[in-house]
Amino acid sequence: MAKVTRFIGLDVHAETIAVAVAEVGGEIRSLGTIPNTPEAVRKLIRKLEPAEHLAVCYEAGPCGYVLYWQLTKLGVKCEVIAPTLIPEKSGDRVKTDRRDAEKLARCLRNGDLTAVWVPDAAHEALRDIVRAREAAKKDQLRARHRLQKFLLRNGLRVPGKRAWTHAYFSWLRALKFDQPAQQATFLDYQTEVEHARERIARLDRSIDEAIEAAPAETRAIVEALQALRGVAKVVAVTAVAEVGRFSRFQKARQLMGYSGMVSSEFSTGGPGKARRGAITKTGNAHLRRVVGEAAWSYRFRPAMYPSLRQRLRKQGEPVKEIAWKAQHRLYSRYCKLLGRGKTKQQVVTAVGRELLGFMWAIAVHVETELDQKKQSAA
Repeated sequence: MAKVTRFIGLDVHAETIAVAVAEVGGEIRSLGTIPNTPEAVRKLIRKLEPAEHLAVCYEAGPCGYVLYWQLTKLGVKCEVIAPTLIPEKSGDRVKTDRRDAEKLARCLRNGDLTAVWVPDAAHEALRDIVRAREAAKKDQLRARHRLQKFLLRNGLRVPGKRAWTHAYFSWLRALKFDQPAQQATFLDYQTEVEHARERIARLDRSIDEAIEAAPAETRAIVEALQALRGVAKVVAVTAVAEVGRFSRFQKARQLMGYSGMVSSEFSTGGPGKARRGAITKTGNAHLRRVVGEAAWSYRFRPAMYPSLRQRLRKQGEPVKEIAWKAQHRLYSRYCKLLGRGKTKQQVVTAVGRELLGFMWAIAVHVETELDQKKQSAA
């Protein structure tokens, strides 16, 4: 492999890219600003050739990974950097595109940056559809809240019916208001709720189609994760979309840290001074949310209900053993922490953190089996 002699920092925006270069053992200089277009990027790389002697980095952000894919196709080593882990000087109060690009080039040369995992185009598409469903669920919750608060202001509550069931929707459709303005408002809120429900159903069908079109390894991991209690299709697909290949984490604790569900710590002043606080939340919020939701199911005693038994039929004995062990372990953990006086939210967060460990164990087992099959077939 050719030795890197130039380190390039890019401060990427929607329309422009600020460029800076750091020579090995030399100065750091700005190369100005170029348009954020494929032609301008190719021209920049030709100017700095040979490509195998270049190392490029830019911050992860709203511009995604398009620039990364373009640079790797040109033969350039590129890294996408975690913005929150870039070193900062406490007294630095001047921030410009040029200075940001120079700082990236300097830190890349010094080895002070942390790169994020970059998915391929197919995996990024799966992540997009999963996050679109998450956004639709949030919009649905807002629409339902608006409708319920409107009904409450008018003294209307459904008698003896749970909200958002078929009976509840039938009751809504039968409502009429005397004032035309109120009737128009009610119809608007009701239409928005119906639209949100149809939108989620449409996205669920798209997710099913995306899973069917996904590689065999992705489908196998999605099915295996559903052996765990509380981890149905949406949770499993979200976990795979956000994590990618689970075996890139050497230990389950690393995956827990990636989710941001580990406790913050401020332990200074010698031994015996360990002080731990709330979870860091410096990780993947989408993964943390679905795992936290799945963890609530472990407040019940271990059981094999029909839908879970159906999901387990296709799984091998090792996966079943891990899933059954998870039920006993996490239920016991829930009861023990609750008995210590912890709040339910604290207990569920701790259970969710351990649930990630069982998800990691199942996914790594499946990935190892598939890798061995590939090697034997080759």
